[in-house]
Amino acid sequence: MTASLLTVSKTEPDTTLPQWQPATWEDYLACCDDPEINWVNIYFNRGYLLVDMSNEGISHATITQLFTMLFAFWFSQKPELLFTLMGGCLLEKAKTQAASPDLVLYLGEDYPRRLPGERRYVNLNRCRVPNLVGEISDTSLASDLDEKKQIYADLQIPEYWVIDVRALRVLAFQLQPNGKYQECTESLALSGLQISLLEQTLERLNEGTNGSAALWFAQQIANLKAE
Repeated sequence: MTASLLTVSKTEPDTTLPQWQPATWEDYLACCDDPEINWVNIYFNRGYLLVDMSNEGISHATITQLFTMLFAFWFSQKPELLFTLMGGCLLEKAKTQAASPDLVLYLGEDYPRRLPGERRYVNLNRCRVPNLVGEISDTSLASDLDEKKQIYADLQIPEYWVIDVRALRVLAFQLQPNGKYQECTESLALSGLQISLLEQTLERLNEGTNGSAALWFAQQIANLKAE
């Protein structure tokens, strides 16, 4: 499987959406470590591998950077909270799961740090899981709501967001005691944040830039604090 994947990545343009393929953990490691594979996102779940070698489009990049700004503005109103963003970094639980979500948020001082001799990625056998992860869904909505959602539930990540680029909506999920995600209207990690405010912010992209949308969001949360 790895050999055919290598051949495609080197010789063919990206004309189709990436597909989940049967694979071993060793196949996954080979894809991660081969310098000639220019993957953007990679996922592994109990014998299946997804390698996305397509570059980000304008909409995906715009919204990814928007949410980075939204996190910064939100926590600027709560300076007592320590937060760390690691969007795009691989989360690995050896032999079983790996994922590279677009949004990764850790709250508090107990955030991952690389130890000498370790792989460059977040080792979930040693480090705790993030408080929140998210996927920016341009062409990947079906997988983000299915296979990737299952990965994050299996990893017991408390909160998962799917940002639908085309519909400008946010689907937010919180992990339940039964190990399944349930859709929610208010964030757990960003306590007090209504998901509807994120969607209103996304709608601002129809009439302006991601910078102006982020500043509008900042004004809304400042007003909430003043009330």
